[in-house]
Amino acid sequence: MSHPLMSARRAAVQLLDQVLDDHHLLSEALASGVLSRLDPADRARAQRLATDTLRGIERADRLLQKHLRKYPPTHVRNVLRLATVELAHGGDAHGVVNEAVTIVAAHKRHNRLKGLVNAVLRKMTIDAPEKWDSLRLPRLPKWLRGPLVQAYGPETIAAIEAAHYAGAPLDLTAKTDAEAVAKATGGTVLTTGSVRLTGSVQVSALPGYDTGDWWVQDAAAALPARILAVQPGESVLDICAAPGGKTLQLAASGGDVTALDISDQRLRRVTENLARTGLKADVIEGDALTHKGSYDAILLDAPCSATGTIRRHPDLPHAKDGSEFAALIALQSAMLDHAVSLLKPGGRLVFCTCSLLPDEGECQVEEALTRHKSLEIDTEALSLPGIDTAWITEEGGLRLRPDFWADQGGMDGFYIAALRRK
Repeated sequence: MSHPLMSARRAAVQLLDQVLDDHHLLSEALASGVLSRLDPADRARAQRLATDTLRGIERADRLLQKHLRKYPPTHVRNVLRLATVELAHGGDAHGVVNEAVTIVAAHKRHNRLKGLVNAVLRKMTIDAPEKWDSLRLPRLPKWLRGPLVQAYGPETIAAIEAAHYAGAPLDLTAKTDAEAVAKATGGTVLTTGSVRLTGSVQVSALPGYDTGDWWVQDAAAALPARILAVQPGESVLDICAAPGGKTLQLAASGGDVTALDISDQRLRRVTENLARTGLKADVIEGDALTHKGSYDAILLDAPCSATGTIRRHPDLPHAKDGSEFAALIALQSAMLDHAVSLLKPGGRLVFCTCSLLPDEGECQVEEALTRHKSLEIDTEALSLPGIDTAWITEEGGLRLRPDFWADQGGMDGFYIAALRRK
């Protein structure tokens, strides 16, 4: 049962405060225990309210600025934003406004602004439902939109922003039988083999969760392991393995899998997922730049900007500012070089990042092919069901974007390249 002093709306505002004021990722805010006093239903509602507000924040701010002479403190502004988004989506005006006022009234420093909140939101009960859909779709912040427009053009970025605003359905990867999982869960099997569910879903209540018949994994994120095409008995290294979706795929293929990650805490989730699904892998905490060994196949899902996942993580553009890009690009290059050294002759390497930035994808592979004369691109590995040949890039990698499959719910932005050591 939820704590009597905590509600889904109050918790959602606390999540927004951590993202928009403290610049924490939503996952970090959740890890801090903000929702621990809520029951499962209210936890899910608080997360939905926070993510809906982050997706629609530009529209909310445009409506609110007409009724504000100056912006109030971030906490109060977040209460106004959340309430405006709720009202725009058909929320009960009386309940939304009253609780917003109550939340501000309970704040020791900002309670004097409860009258302002009440007055502004009374106007929003009219403006938000009437004007919301006439506003432009929310755009990416300038620090990210600029380089993406340069890479893809304004029309493509507008389509990507539409996909971000629409959000993401839930995708599952089946351990063995996708058709059976789709039938049990009410999902649909996509052309690439993932199972897609739409609407509000409580993951742990779905059939097959307890028995480990599937795991949650975006359809795009499931492709790198499929492209690696591990054969039974092959020695396989999954670099940066946590949270473990790709490790599970590799283990289900029958490979002798080593799951490597630098974070012991994140590896616990890998171990839990292996136990739930009944799959096996050697889980190792270690640095990808110093790991030793010799492998038939390696999957390197390198640390990146995660700009391809904004449809599922709308907090990212608000919690980051792009200042880490240079360090990430250098780390990816170093990891790629070391991974090549761990490949057996004839061995296969799939490099991928959940990024939309070419510097974290296409450019990395072009430069790696120049540095390592023993490497060659393997475009034939991309010939899998559901992969459109138009997605294959000039250097032979695979560029996935959120606006692909727009009528089916889109996919995460990914870059994937299959490489082989001669």
